[in-house]
Amino acid sequence: MIENFAIFFDRDGVLIEAPVLNGLPKSSHRLEDIKLCKGIEEICKFLKDKKYKLIMITNQPDVERGLNSEKNISEINTYLKNKLYLDDLFVCFSDDDRCYDRKPNPGMLEKACKKYNIDRKKSYFVGDRWRDVEAGKKFGCKTIFIDRKYNEKLSVHPDYTVENIKEIIAIIDK
Repeated sequence: MIENFAIFFDRDGVLIEAPVLNGLPKSSHRLEDIKLCKGIEEICKFLKDKKYKLIMITNQPDVERGLNSEKNISEINTYLKNKLYLDDLFVCFSDDDRCYDRKPNPGMLEKACKKYNIDRKKSYFVGDRWRDVEAGKKFGCKTIFIDRKYNEKLSVHPDYTVENIKEIIAIIDK
């Protein structure tokens, strides 16, 4: 059985720049508002050429909160999937931390693993929030934390910490 290695990416703050309010990142609400993080297009192309599965894992609770629509989220995600060579994307709209798909729970990662027969021990989760690191740890993959200096603490220690997304290549491409 062929095994696949994946790079899981959070969306806001990793693939696209996240607006920061009171020291915490917020989700982008409309396609025309998004700006890709510097270098992410080249990074995704490089990883795709290395045969990694590229999968976006994102919480989008603003839909349940009534602050955004599934249509807007879908437009942004479709654009990112096409622009960044993503194989798939998994979205949780729930605002309830008991939801198994909502990070820090590993539900979306588990679904991707099952769908693509992913070897979790040889895969990475790249995120900029404690929820991303904790979800990756619960799932059993390596975690790369992009330290954006948000006003929040990590609940678990990531395997790697970087300040610039371009640094992930040196970690993944060993």
